[in-house]
Amino acid sequence: MDPLSDVLSLLASRSYAAGGFQLGARLAVRFREHEGIKCYAVVSGECWLSVDGLPEPFLLTAGDCFLLPRGRSFRLATDLALAPVDSEELRRARREAGGLSPHEGEGPSFVGGYFHLTGPHAEFLLEALPPVVHIRDEAQKATLRWSLERLRDELRAPQPGGALIAQQLACTMLIQALRLHLADAAFRGVGWLFALADRQMNAAITAMHASPAHPWTVKELAEHVGMSRSVFALRFKETVGSTPIEYLTRWRMLRAGQRLETSSESISEIAFSLGYESDSAFRKAFRGVMGCSPREYGRSARQAG
Repeated sequence: MDPLSDVLSLLASRSYAAGGFQLGARLAVRFREHEGIKCYAVVSGECWLSVDGLPEPFLLTAGDCFLLPRGRSFRLATDLALAPVDSEELRRARREAGGLSPHEGEGPSFVGGYFHLTGPHAEFLLEALPPVVHIRDEAQKATLRWSLERLRDELRAPQPGGALIAQQLACTMLIQALRLHLADAAFRGVGWLFALADRQMNAAITAMHASPAHPWTVKELAEHVGMSRSVFALRFKETVGSTPIEYLTRWRMLRAGQRLETSSESISEIAFSLGYESDSAFRKAFRGVMGCSPREYGRSARQAG
């Protein structure tokens, strides 16, 4: 499994939802802060997207896709001069009206999904992304078009099993948008996600993900990707933002956290399977990355479930 799929698979058990909505021809809506990622595509029309903390709005046109991975509140408006209506109030008015509220209809329409992600697994993905990912290039929009059209059709004409199909299509849109953002050199940043665009850094990260229990050293990883130890260590730190061993330790602990949540394995079994010969060394590494002991983490996960 490739590193991006690895990370997304850790999030598979978190909740997510798919749906669509439409704005009025003259309407501004303010959406509150959220945990996780919102991913939407514009089916028709155009409007402005303003995100708290960012100086400039984004013009969205039909086919555009946007991700909001930092949880900031944002506003969608057909006219930036309009006073915004709170999204929760709009939903309440819609329920009371038994359909579209008087504010909605005849404006831009959207489909997409909300992926409720929290905890260290989510942080591993979300911290690598900017506050807004805006997919607007025509070639990139063409890549998303199939998922967008199928999701639109599922939401317009619900059929048996349609809710699950819509959720899977929303997940597909999210992954495609992440791929496109990763491939866009103009927005290259620092983090493991962007490092995947570097052939040699990708090879090193893939090796660590494929064999997390292996006692990797910087020298061995450098040889694996055909670089000198010093050049590899420097480039890894510059592109990923951490040393190779720091990255490996964090990845091991994220894997451990998932297994503490989803399996009945003992702490010793998990520690040994991830390359730790002693429970004490594993517990120390786990607390350093996850902020609590393995036992506390597992207990908290079971209570939450």
